[in-house]
Amino acid sequence: MTTFTAWKFDTADAAETAAQTLKQAWSERLVKIEDYAVVQWPADADQPKVKYEDRDQWRAAGWGALIGAVVGSLLLLPTIGAAAGAAINLLRKRAQDVGITQDQLDAIGQQVVAGTSALFVVSSDGDLDRLAERFRGQNGRLIASNLVKGEVEDVKRAFED
Repeated sequence: MTTFTAWKFDTADAAETAAQTLKQAWSERLVKIEDYAVVQWPADADQPKVKYEDRDQWRAAGWGALIGAVVGSLLLLPTIGAAAGAAINLLRKRAQDVGITQDQLDAIGQQVVAGTSALFVVSSDGDLDRLAERFRGQNGRLIASNLVKGEVEDVKRAFED
């Protein structure tokens, strides 16, 4: 199953560290990464920095567009002003089509603030136990996912220990 997760970190650089861990796990085939983005928001910055890698094959599959839609609608487009309202609504609709609710989008927008960072991941085929071991001690909090309730609790227990 393909899964969307959004992880919040309490420092502006911690999500980048988690992304490096994720890429290493991917290279060792512990998880298949469809797409990911890192949002870093230094405490003294007016808006966050978003880091994508050159993943044209993923964007062609549509997942890059999803990550871009979520990050853009939550963090970047609102700074443009009211004229972006229609675009934001379209992007949010796209996210909801794959199981990301308005409440989850709102929670992400409220929690990813100056001084924090976030890692947005679309993944599949993960070895949860081995993958979780890689992330122990990185203090990420799962703030959104398209997993069902029981699966969310399993992921939280594995990764947030």
